[in-house]
Amino acid sequence: MLLVLVVALVVVGPKDLPKLMRTMGQWAAKARGMADQFRRSFDEMARQSELDELRKELDELRNTRPLADVDRQMSQVMTAPAVSLEPEPKPEPSQPSEQPAQQELELVPPVEHGEPAMPPAEPAEPIPPADQHPSPP
Repeated sequence: MLLVLVVALVVVGPKDLPKLMRTMGQWAAKARGMADQFRRSFDEMARQSELDELRKELDELRNTRPLADVDRQMSQVMTAPAVSLEPEPKPEPSQPSEQPAQQELELVPPVEHGEPAMPPAEPAEPIPPADQHPSPP
């Protein structure tokens, strides 16, 4: 940089050197401004392409409707009656599936009033006082 200044001083002369430096500074400012504008337009184009891709994906999702099956099932559940108004048929007593259940119920001895249903649990070990606990490392 110093070499360029010395050559400019010799070629242009000390009298016109300030004008030359001011002109060079203006050109450099214009060049930086153009580069900044180019960079901003390039960033804007990149953002626009990303937005276009997102719009395209959103349109695809709207057209394919990935949750259409869930929506259809939910609407069927919501429109179906919750309770049947028709009486249920009474099961016949000669069905073999009910007899074992009745036999199991008869085998369990009835619990008399005042008798505990479960044996009492064993008491837990007492917790030592805080001063007997080992200190943390």
